[in-house]
Amino acid sequence: MRWLTGWSGPAADPALAAVRPIAGTLLWGGPDPLWAVGDWRPDELRLAVLRPGAPAAVRGGLDPRDPADRTDRDTPATLRLAVAGRCGATDRELADGLAAARGGALRHLTHWPGSYTVVLRTGTRSTVLLTDLAGVQPVFHTPFAGGTAYATAALPLADLVGAPLDAGHLAARLATPETPEALGDRTPFRGVRRVPPGHALGIRGGRAHHTAHPDESVEAPAEAPAVRELTRALLEAVRCRVRATTPGDRSRLGVDLSYGTASATVALLAAAVPLPAGAQPGAALERPAARTGAVRGSWARGADGRPEPETLPAVTLGEADGLALAVHAPRLRHVVVPPVLPYAGLADPLAGPLTDEPGPALLCAARHTTLHRAGGADHLTGHGARQVLDGHPARLADLLRSGRPLHLLAPIAALAGADRSTSGTLTGALHTPVTVLRAARRLARTRHADALDDLALRLMLRPEPGGPGTMGRATAAELTWHRPGPAAHLLADEPLAALAQHLRTAARDGTPAEPPGARRARLALHRHAAHYRTLVHATEQHGQRLHAPFLDNQVVRAARLLPDDVRLQPGARAALLAAVLAGAGRTDLPADWGRAAGSDPHGPARDGLRAAAPALAELLDRPLLGEAGLIDAPAVRKTLAAATDPAQDAPPATLAALAELIAVELWLRRLAARRPGSAWTGLPAPRRTALET
Repeated sequence: MRWLTGWSGPAADPALAAVRPIAGTLLWGGPDPLWAVGDWRPDELRLAVLRPGAPAAVRGGLDPRDPADRTDRDTPATLRLAVAGRCGATDRELADGLAAARGGALRHLTHWPGSYTVVLRTGTRSTVLLTDLAGVQPVFHTPFAGGTAYATAALPLADLVGAPLDAGHLAARLATPETPEALGDRTPFRGVRRVPPGHALGIRGGRAHHTAHPDESVEAPAEAPAVRELTRALLEAVRCRVRATTPGDRSRLGVDLSYGTASATVALLAAAVPLPAGAQPGAALERPAARTGAVRGSWARGADGRPEPETLPAVTLGEADGLALAVHAPRLRHVVVPPVLPYAGLADPLAGPLTDEPGPALLCAARHTTLHRAGGADHLTGHGARQVLDGHPARLADLLRSGRPLHLLAPIAALAGADRSTSGTLTGALHTPVTVLRAARRLARTRHADALDDLALRLMLRPEPGGPGTMGRATAAELTWHRPGPAAHLLADEPLAALAQHLRTAARDGTPAEPPGARRARLALHRHAAHYRTLVHATEQHGQRLHAPFLDNQVVRAARLLPDDVRLQPGARAALLAAVLAGAGRTDLPADWGRAAGSDPHGPARDGLRAAAPALAELLDRPLLGEAGLIDAPAVRKTLAAATDPAQDAPPATLAALAELIAVELWLRRLAARRPGSAWTGLPAPRRTALET
């Protein structure tokens, strides 16, 4: 795990002089220091400093030159900037962004390509940290020594202050994972707070406050300009990763081909980017074409016209259906990895890594590690495309609220056509349109306070999630302000009652400004980004990096320009990605690219559950979740026994419920086995353990 940490207080505390993260690199010192801890590459840490009367100086964060630049000899007019992660900005752009920040304009610092964290120190007593829009690069903070400590990971801060486990937060994660009114800004550790995605953490005089990034919403343009902007943003996101690869070492770069059209699109775009001769990591590179024009790739030849000898391993878990065309790109070399089932390697629950937070990715760590090892030191994935590009079904209600009922006709007709082909004419022609339209109208008229009261009631009734149904029924079920999580019915009565009471109280706090569809889509993106971050922590090897270009700020912003009625139709994501590839020069895709029916996506989870049934039964025999009073342990064991029965196939909702519960239980076991305070040196004793409640 890589993380940044620092603190800011009202005055220099001599007791803090001995406190420092183990194996940390000091990026700047003084009373408000900043440290980098973990496996950072030299080009992933870049610092800029702007002093009065001098031009901005930019250098690598691990560069040992000019050690005086890291001391506390700053004046109130000195500005310091740290950019950590994969950032495609040139040194000149970093300097210009720092100069603009002097006047208070911080939005420029979030518009560079890539995925990164920004830390800005103004003078000697004020610090600002900027999160990304999706939530892949979070920031956490907690009171410390009369001021505020911050970090890009929650676990080190819990170590720093001895924060006990927050059982109420774990209950909310399981029961209402996409309801901010229940989760708030809490983390699994009591007193450690998370800055919401798209917000900035400001610390002045040791006191912390959150502010949202400036609202950049604009009226959605026509489809064609929006697709061109998406093409530019996505190719730029891929390009800043590919061009960071050292010439002659192209084998460091790998791509996924196991996750459908999104990963295939990233693979094809990566194969289209020529590596400039003599380019080095962190060097100033030529930026892509203008924002409004199509961006062309070089699919078979380098910038000098000669064939590129390097190849990119395009990795699949088994033979990937429908992606044969992608591996025909000249620079892609298809690598087939024998598939590994989910839940593999859980015979020893303590053998895996301890991630910052729990997540279902813990159950697939062995599966993904096998995939990533066959790729490259920089491995590009298609994670996040569904949440960024697809129109959330609840957006149908937004169309009604905004006075555009005619825009519902095309999405509902497409849903009806899909159900007609699978469930019959009566369902497609009558049941699906009526069901979806009624649900959209109901959501458009429902007050947010009433929706919270309804969620509280549903939690107390403990309804089990329904089985598989038609696309129309699935869409109608999503047409609501809030939904209980798949594992909610397996929680104990006491945490459910506490959550219900909290929701009824929160219903009095007013209605959010966002319409329900836009809000549901944003929260689904945040949840997926958190799961992806857990995947990164669980599977990255030393020196390896996983990349999700779809979760970059620029790509998220570009996707927001797409008209809702275009994204709401079934198959819209494949059509959008085909248009992106056409805009980037790949015009030979077949008309049905990405629309072929694949294998059952839940089959590996069912097979993995059955194969790991003995280990899982032992894990849940005396679960820590049960000892904490969070779950109904007999009901969980009964659900596991039914799901692992070879005579029946567990429904997707049951698979999701067990995945959430087992992941949290696994994370708790590893947390309990960890030695508290192991990330810091110089901490005073005595200390509480991380699992005290």
